[in-house]
Amino acid sequence: MVSSKVKSLPHRFLLVPALALCVAAALLLAPTSTVRADASPDGATVLSVTQVADRQVDLQVRSHALGDRVVTVRLLTPDGWDPQARGKQHWPTLWLLHGCCGDYTSWTAMTDVADLPQLRNTLVVMPEAGWNGWYSDWWGTPDDNQWETFHLRELRPLLMREFGMGSKQAVAGLSMGGQGAMLYAARHPGMFRSAASFSGSVHPLNSADSIARLQGFFAHDGNDPDNVWGDPVAQRDVWEDHDPYYLANTLKTLPLYLSVGDGTPGPYDVPGSATDPIESDFHDQNLALAHRLRQLGAKHLHTNFYGPGKHAWKYWERELHSALPMLLKSIDAA
Repeated sequence: MVSSKVKSLPHRFLLVPALALCVAAALLLAPTSTVRADASPDGATVLSVTQVADRQVDLQVRSHALGDRVVTVRLLTPDGWDPQARGKQHWPTLWLLHGCCGDYTSWTAMTDVADLPQLRNTLVVMPEAGWNGWYSDWWGTPDDNQWETFHLRELRPLLMREFGMGSKQAVAGLSMGGQGAMLYAARHPGMFRSAASFSGSVHPLNSADSIARLQGFFAHDGNDPDNVWGDPVAQRDVWEDHDPYYLANTLKTLPLYLSVGDGTPGPYDVPGSATDPIESDFHDQNLALAHRLRQLGAKHLHTNFYGPGKHAWKYWERELHSALPMLLKSIDAA
């Protein structure tokens, strides 16, 4: 009965949805053309590789973890990236995760990420994560919604083997993707060297309101909200396993960046407009996670709880700029 909350989400939360010098000749001649790639023994098959803009390449991937669904992964490639190098190049890599209601195009469509000179020596991976996938292997429908498995057990080794991804990796995301960044860093120790969350839902068990809001998102398009992590009471352990607050002990040694507004109108919002309940809730969640990390002795925690500001792209673009020095330093790409 919470699906009505999803239908009434504010418009700004419906997130809208360059190749290097030595790209393959076919791609250079026809940016919309595709080439075949080999199947992966890890459960994913690249069906096509398409140049969509300068230094931007889209991979169509069929995933066993997603029930043989075909999804798209966007790469922002570094200078000198060679699609024919297969295993001979190992670039420092930044994962950028999109938010709820967005997709693999969100970061390039809504920010200046493709134009940032700091990223000319970094492979940036922007994977599809479902409109509402929550960077999780779903508890109730495990056969076709294993997003965590797709990203980290299928896609990651495929990119390392075939597309120049190196072992030095960082992860960042916004909103749902901010939660995903913290989850992936916490649930897979040693995989990522740093993590950043911009307006992320980083403590979904923070309050009854936080739980209800997340279940509202889970219920999109008539989905049973218990499919994602189960019932928040009966499957409390599953929820805690997907709540960065309860995983803080594995995060405390990493360089981390947390940022969020308080939901009141800020410099990129309409003056005098109403407080944003999503950002306000996520603000409280971020305060709780930061406090927990400091209790545990985290020594590399960077926070920007910037006060006025709603759940909007202009803030996330700004915060990516602020977090990049830390993220790139951690993967030796600064």
